[in-house]
Amino acid sequence: MNDVVYLFDLGTRYLVEGDPFALVEHTLPPRALGSPLHRHANEDEYSYVLEGRLGAQLGGSVVEAGPGELVQKPRGQEHAFWNAGDEPLRFLEIISPGGFAQYFRELAPVLAAADHDGAQEIAARYELEIDFSTIPLLAERHGLNVEVPA
Repeated sequence: MNDVVYLFDLGTRYLVEGDPFALVEHTLPPRALGSPLHRHANEDEYSYVLEGRLGAQLGGSVVEAGPGELVQKPRGQEHAFWNAGDEPLRFLEIISPGGFAQYFRELAPVLAAADHDGAQEIAARYELEIDFSTIPLLAERHGLNVEVPA
């Protein structure tokens, strides 16, 4: 296992796969967006910060977490996340149920090819609503360095 895939700036290293959960390690460079606003129909996610500052929008609230802190993202709640600091961010993500971890592997080559229809098709298969149009607003609101996909 322990393979790594990248979704733009978001690194994903697989540590544990299966059910009832998966464990991945995510990395993000300073001031990078991890994901635009999205909502999982089936998965709960828990982000445990190892290094850096994790910023997250959870519904209508914005939170930050540092090393040793946990951010909960329950299924059904719209959320986004980013590196809120000037140092690299590294955090563990517990995903339950764990089958969703395959999403990152499937999406990486599609994003690299700028295949927006393919990205939405994969998201739909996982019952994930994702709004790529929120990228510019999140970048402006939180001082993030992002390249908006064409």
